[in-house]
Amino acid sequence: MPYTLSKHFLIALMSASLLLVAGCSVPRTKPASVTDRTGGSTEPTPPGYYRVKKGDTLARIALDHGQAPRDVVQWNKAANPSFNPNVIEVGDLIMIKAPAGTKPARVADKKSDAPVQAQATAPEPVKAEAVAEPGIRLSWPAKGKVTGEFSETNKGIDIAGKVGEPVLAASDGKVVYAGNSLRGYGNLVIVKHDNTYLTAYAHNSKLLVKEGDAVRKGQKIAEMGDTDATAAKLHFELRVNGKPVNPMPYLQ
Repeated sequence: MPYTLSKHFLIALMSASLLLVAGCSVPRTKPASVTDRTGGSTEPTPPGYYRVKKGDTLARIALDHGQAPRDVVQWNKAANPSFNPNVIEVGDLIMIKAPAGTKPARVADKKSDAPVQAQATAPEPVKAEAVAEPGIRLSWPAKGKVTGEFSETNKGIDIAGKVGEPVLAASDGKVVYAGNSLRGYGNLVIVKHDNTYLTAYAHNSKLLVKEGDAVRKGQKIAEMGDTDATAAKLHFELRVNGKPVNPMPYLQ
């Protein structure tokens, strides 16, 4: 009898040992917690600033916030003399609103030949020549069929045409950008109409205006092309406070 009990006890002990070893060899079903450190800075972005993300360019940042690239450069250089617009890094803070006390730039000056006369009484408020008032009406920037509708990804409309056909300013304004540093836009012209509205004209073959030029509604500002595009067309955008909106309701 003692031998039988010892045998049973030994078998039980060996079974428990095997279970313990097996339990230790079972793989984990829940992975260890991993912290994602690729999300960038967790610090809040101050009002009036933008925090640079991967793939950003200064021109793109300015366009997306309805500002002239030159203004953005000037504001940031005034705040930081060592600011280099050609070298911006992920996480950098870029000022995208005019500093307090900065006078808004005049969009388009009209010269008058009439002599200036002194006024003895207080003058009536002079209505500024608003080149783009709320409810702005735009003229068509090119002739052709609309082949690309406005969408969240397209951000404007595409007008088909031929290389060399005229591209016209949709309203009076000031050229705040003329170049090709925005990827996907090719040779691009941006016209600012006031502190609310700006229009963009992309994929041109030739630019006929330069930054700082005042333009009139219907003025030829470029020639249609296919730069950064698969076919000749004009990509036309309307931005309201930097936000792309469907230009179709504004065109007449």
